[in-house]
Amino acid sequence: MIKIPILILALMVLLACQKDSFKMTTNTSPTLNTKPKNEISYLAIGDSYTIGEAVPLQGGFPCQLTTILKDNGLDVGTPHIIAKTGWTTSELQEAIKKANLNEKFTVVTLLIGVNNQYRGESKERYRKEFKELLQTALGFANGNKAGVFVVSIPDWGLTPYGLESGRDIPSVSSDIDAFNAINKEETLSQGLSYTDITPGSRLVASDRELIASDGLHPSAKMYQEWAVQLAPALIKALK
Repeated sequence: MIKIPILILALMVLLACQKDSFKMTTNTSPTLNTKPKNEISYLAIGDSYTIGEAVPLQGGFPCQLTTILKDNGLDVGTPHIIAKTGWTTSELQEAIKKANLNEKFTVVTLLIGVNNQYRGESKERYRKEFKELLQTALGFANGNKAGVFVVSIPDWGLTPYGLESGRDIPSVSSDIDAFNAINKEETLSQGLSYTDITPGSRLVASDRELIASDGLHPSAKMYQEWAVQLAPALIKALK
């Protein structure tokens, strides 16, 4: 989310869920591996919460979600990711344009907005750009509403970083709720799946194992919980 000098930056990533096979490219016309005929393809778009800042690549929720789906008999390919720490909705939009990705995907997840909140951007702007990103996600899913899955914004205020930030923590939580009210409303109005991981993100106040070593981002344990919450909707849609 917030820009912190952590090394992992992913503009257009072929994420193999293994650290030693991580690849990064900034090509405007990325070359993607040809997938098997019946393989389920997965695109994850967002910010630091999507790339799994401060955890091993296989610890992020896209890889953990892929593992759960495979364990349930679904042939899911390597997740493709367009995400970067610090991105707002507008920056994600711009990155998607620059990626020039023309492939269609069976599954698309979208989690974006924490940096809009952190920077104090207006909720009106967020609503407009989030609605546009929903349409972008639908485009990647070839118009299939059953293939798009939105994840709510976690609450960073209760993390060690948040508690030491000097911010008014109740106000942060209230603001996060307001941004989530927007993304939930817009998601459901389009008939798309919405997974609310925010209440669980607030358990960091009592369980520090949910926080990565940077004191801000989720640990692999929290990402696993997100994946577990997301999985039933995907399994229902894909089987």
